[in-house]
Amino acid sequence: MYDVTIIGAGIAGIFLAHELMEQGQTVLLIDAGKPLAQRTKRESYLGFGGLGKSEGKYNYSAGFGGELAEKLGAETTLRLMQQVDALLCRYGADEVASYSTSNPVLADRAKVVGLETIETTVRHLGTALSERILRRLEAVLHEHVIFRFETSVATIEQQADGFLLTTEHETFSSQRVVFATGRSGTAWMQEQLRALGLAQSKTRLDLGIRIEMEETAFRTFLQDTFETKLAYASAAGTAVTYCMNPKGRIIRKHQEGLIMPDGQNFREQDSGTTNLNFTLFLPRYFATLEEANHYAASVIGQINQGTDRIVVQRLGDLRAGRSTQSGALAENKVRPTLAATAGNLIEEVPGTDITVLLEFLERLEQLLDAPLSNDTLLYGMDGKFYAPMLSTSVTFETDIPGLYAIGDCSGVTHSLSQAAASGLHLGQHLTQKQPS
Repeated sequence: MYDVTIIGAGIAGIFLAHELMEQGQTVLLIDAGKPLAQRTKRESYLGFGGLGKSEGKYNYSAGFGGELAEKLGAETTLRLMQQVDALLCRYGADEVASYSTSNPVLADRAKVVGLETIETTVRHLGTALSERILRRLEAVLHEHVIFRFETSVATIEQQADGFLLTTEHETFSSQRVVFATGRSGTAWMQEQLRALGLAQSKTRLDLGIRIEMEETAFRTFLQDTFETKLAYASAAGTAVTYCMNPKGRIIRKHQEGLIMPDGQNFREQDSGTTNLNFTLFLPRYFATLEEANHYAASVIGQINQGTDRIVVQRLGDLRAGRSTQSGALAENKVRPTLAATAGNLIEEVPGTDITVLLEFLERLEQLLDAPLSNDTLLYGMDGKFYAPMLSTSVTFETDIPGLYAIGDCSGVTHSLSQAAASGLHLGQHLTQKQPS
């Protein structure tokens, strides 16, 4: 019998397994995907590392990226994040320096124009370094943890002394079971929870337009920090900037069967660009996961049209209410870093998002004390997906003793740093509270 079985080898599961390993626990780690070396680009969330294999951006803040601080308290959350960063650095993360987005001058100016800055400390690893770190973690864990890749758990049965798990080929006994399947495992997790008599609640979905502009526009504010995060409290909800990439590029990301514009750090290429890009996300809430998925598919899926289609429009054309012509992009001062389809976002994107975007950009111009170029590019449409909320204790234990849910599948965390912190938190709890 295993002490702990972890289902999901993403960031939350990895950090939990590492903590348990160091305390001598017997651990089984099961994942439906492949080992790191066998993962492909389209397997963006399955397999060892999960979404941590992508940009590897760890935002150490209690103020966004999930509701971990509401569950554990800000002090505990920040302490755990320090431990997350320390562990990453043990495996090579200190190859890149961390940076702070704190900028008191910018914060004061932002308040005057109706915006708010969100401060965080960031360690942005980039894809290549993320993979190297994960490779080292995988090698260490393999010495102490039993892995089962390309394996799906069919049933989980509660027993007097723990749980019985069955897969297509094997049966395992475990004193405790931890769900760490991320957002991608939501459908499987729902089935298991129903069989165990548990239910999830509301689901969040963020949709946003990715903005590509001249990097020089932000240069004054970014002299002392790599990026900034801004929030705008609109009538439709608080919109927040996400994944700002000075001198970076826009790439296509594949998630939930949809194709979306995503930012790529300039370190991922031999040379940077003269552009800066970020997404302005607006949150929405739905009663069920099915409703959230349907809405995302109705918006982003319609844009994709069954292909990898992403629409791009010049800001000047959006404000004038006209479509951008492909020929205009060839002469555009802001050179597009993503090959997208020129068009009209008004015809492709919900009106609420257009309204909030334009309101935000007006305030951004006041903050920068300069008009944005009409050649600023707008790409539709980016998305962030969340698992439904699940009722758990302060140690992430469900209403069934010995059954836990950590990371993004819990609905509590929405970021790499908070997912990792939840894994460490549970690991520390389990190794201090041994079964009698």
